[in-house]
Amino acid sequence: MAQSKKKRLYIRSVILVVLTLAIVFTVYSNLNKEKNAVLQVGDKAPDFILVDMQGNEHRLSDYKGKGVFLNFWGTWCKPCATEMPAMDNQYNIYKDQGVQTLAINIGESDLKVNSFAKRFGLSFPIAIDRNKSVMELYNIDPLPTTFLINPDGRIVKIIKGQMTEKDIANFMGQVKPS
Repeated sequence: MAQSKKKRLYIRSVILVVLTLAIVFTVYSNLNKEKNAVLQVGDKAPDFILVDMQGNEHRLSDYKGKGVFLNFWGTWCKPCATEMPAMDNQYNIYKDQGVQTLAINIGESDLKVNSFAKRFGLSFPIAIDRNKSVMELYNIDPLPTTFLINPDGRIVKIIKGQMTEKDIANFMGQVKPS
């Protein structure tokens, strides 16, 4: 009998330790996740510098005076793949009207991103956020997520999820300079 009580005490102790560790990990993760304030409509879009697939540097603040269509995506993301050709069509319409499209891939290899861009014939600038610092700065979750940024550098709209070509045209029109 004493052996069985010791065994139950041991099992209960192990379970208690595991639950305690799980709670501590959850609290720690949530506190660290909140280190960047959640961006909202009306906030100034945080500045960043990334290099596109052609080696050109893109600094968000360099687009002051232009509308910016800032899209975060991944090659594995089905909704991203669906909206990319429509984004490219609208990019070609709005690029000469003061709207800059910038697609930011979340940490994938050059090979994957270049292959994806070639497959869809994409012509807008694509940068890779290699260390996911811009993703963290913008608190990106889920993919795709798109930020509409007006010519003054303020966030006008945050779109989470897939867009249609009609949506994209409407959104680019919203950030087009007057």
